[in-house]
Amino acid sequence: MIVVKAPQERLLEALQSVAGIVERRHTLPILANVLLRKNGPQLELTTSDLEIQVRTSADLGGDEGSFATTVGARKLIDILRALPGDQMVTLSAAQNKLTLQAGKSRFTLQTLPSDDFPLVNEAVDFGPTFSVPQKTLKDLINQVHFAMAVHDIRYYLNGILFIAEGKTLTLVATDGHRLGLAQATLETDVPSKQEVILPRKTVLELQRLLKDEKDGGDTPIEMRFAGNQARFQFSGMEFVTKLVEGKFPDYNRVIPRNHRNSVTLGRAPLLACLQRAAILTSEKFKGVRVNIEPGVLRIASSNAEQEEAKEEIEVDYGGDAIDIGFNVTYLIDMLANVSQDMVKIELQDSSASALLTVPERPGFKYVVMPMRI
Repeated sequence: MIVVKAPQERLLEALQSVAGIVERRHTLPILANVLLRKNGPQLELTTSDLEIQVRTSADLGGDEGSFATTVGARKLIDILRALPGDQMVTLSAAQNKLTLQAGKSRFTLQTLPSDDFPLVNEAVDFGPTFSVPQKTLKDLINQVHFAMAVHDIRYYLNGILFIAEGKTLTLVATDGHRLGLAQATLETDVPSKQEVILPRKTVLELQRLLKDEKDGGDTPIEMRFAGNQARFQFSGMEFVTKLVEGKFPDYNRVIPRNHRNSVTLGRAPLLACLQRAAILTSEKFKGVRVNIEPGVLRIASSNAEQEEAKEEIEVDYGGDAIDIGFNVTYLIDMLANVSQDMVKIELQDSSASALLTVPERPGFKYVVMPMRI
């Protein structure tokens, strides 16, 4: 049976959209495969890692009729990438094998039975559906994703907190040393508060798949949350993921209020100064000293080899003189992931957390704890 007869780029695009979650090494060999399910002209492609399941369908030609099998996702993608973009590709199935033909190239691939593919059991108690444009959600994730923890023993920090309440969608991420919060307005009211923690892998995969301003980001993404699952539907794709169980810290207590000193300055010049100063920080601590006094902000770093970097920026500031240390990576991460021209830094003294905001983005807050240098 001919399962697919389509241009190389169309088949590759469909495969790449679902293959991001496929692990190269897995205890279950079939999880390295993509489930291909043919129903008439439509081909449904599904991948899973037992925690996340991604599904899409595309009209990729071939024979009418029903058929299902699984084949190595990465191998298939690697072969397609190595073929010319304008070639017609035929995938045909016979005797537990899939044969791919394109021009004078021919590849025979081993398959595993579709019945053995472990599909995720979808929850039955999903809450109300709500949606935002894809570019809005991608933008929110971009603003906070870098503050997620990585392999933290406090497993509830290895992800992003999603809260939908009323007409507001809030995303919060923290690793215990810094916290990012971003908000957007929903078009319709969410009748009851929805609060879930999405795992790190899910967040990074959504970030990869969501469309932005340039490629049709106005199309909506529909979201539904259940007790232990979230489901997203967008651009002909269905994305189901397990949630992180646990209690996320009370982020409102972490966000400083009423700091008496603040300075607003250009984001790009500050980022450039910090990137230069970072070159001479010690590999382990990544600490920079920030000194601010009326009219000037100074940044200094040094390392074990007694090398030093000093930077200076003129600023419109008339508050207290403050000398404070930060992990330079935390500041660079934030400044590199927002695109607006200006950034506002609010400080109390050398021992209190700093609050960074962006005047053009009222829903964004970033909190950084100081470090001793």
